[in-house]
Amino acid sequence: MSRIGKLPIHLPKGVTLTISDKNLVTVKGPLGTLEQNVDPAITVNVNEADALITVQRPTDQNRHRALHGLYRSLINNMVKGVSEGFTTVQEIIGVGYKASSEGRVLELALGYSHNIFMELPKEVTVETTAERGKNPTIILKSHDKQLLGQVATKIRSLRKPEPYKGKGIRFMNEVVRKKAGKAAASK
Repeated sequence: MSRIGKLPIHLPKGVTLTISDKNLVTVKGPLGTLEQNVDPAITVNVNEADALITVQRPTDQNRHRALHGLYRSLINNMVKGVSEGFTTVQEIIGVGYKASSEGRVLELALGYSHNIFMELPKEVTVETTAERGKNPTIILKSHDKQLLGQVATKIRSLRKPEPYKGKGIRFMNEVVRKKAGKAAASK
């Protein structure tokens, strides 16, 4: 039995989960609505009395075992997303690197000859902070964990942390392995 797949999912107050006949799981909550197609081999059961969701597989084949844990995690992330939401924090390290936001548009100055303007999806909200003595930060919030990860990775790819000085965009508390520079030639 999958250790992740066999765990029940608690359904918080204000969150509803419906399953259509085509194995489409829809989760509605205070922060939004999410949908996920589930493989026909996997069954999703909702116990309304206990507010628990269980995911079951038909056999112990490798494919079914993999899908069991996968869909349990996806449904759990959907329930958590529509009830609490997800947050990703990134910091910008480098002299002259800046970030500012206006509505859904993120403006980044990353040492290129021009500023980068990035329009974010409507499901993602952005907030930037620039305090004196601290690195500028980008705070992304969304109810969709998958979309939030894709947007955060796209922002990071605009200027990845380089291995010598560590300049670039990185996730908060991300450890960047630094390389030693050129050693001085001995005489």
